[in-house]
Amino acid sequence: MSGGNVEQIALRQIGIVHSDFNSEQGTPVQPALSQGAPGWIEVFAEYGEGLKDIEGFERLWLLFWCNRARECKLVVVPYLGKSQRGVFATRSPSRPNSIGMSCVRLVGREGLRLDLADVDILDGTPLLDIKPYVPRFDNFEVSKTGWYGDNMPESRQAIKRFTR
Repeated sequence: MSGGNVEQIALRQIGIVHSDFNSEQGTPVQPALSQGAPGWIEVFAEYGEGLKDIEGFERLWLLFWCNRARECKLVVVPYLGKSQRGVFATRSPSRPNSIGMSCVRLVGREGLRLDLADVDILDGTPLLDIKPYVPRFDNFEVSKTGWYGDNMPESRQAIKRFTR
């Protein structure tokens, strides 16, 4: 399929992610490196029924819009790298569709509010979807991790590289 027949897709924001992180500088680079960083989700009332039974899960996948990401670049220098890489081989937010995903820990629920830990998302980020993390479905043993290899960050926090 060529790019000449591209369909427009409309997404609905279902809520807002809140955290202590107001800029890319100092934000953890991934949830596994966030060491319990707190946050919470404000789910909009019209989507409240969708939270039924969510308390039964320890972790949640959050899909969100990286609304402060720079324009798309198909080649980037990722957080953990020193060399340029294709954007699809990285977790850079500067993508053709700035959709982010994060696996956070659910601490509690009060009505339309979900309290979280292990948050690596900027305050005020538009929330697109919530899905339960299920280890049987979401945990895969792998033998290849591309250029990431054993590359661990010197710092657990982002530097200003991908936001406007």
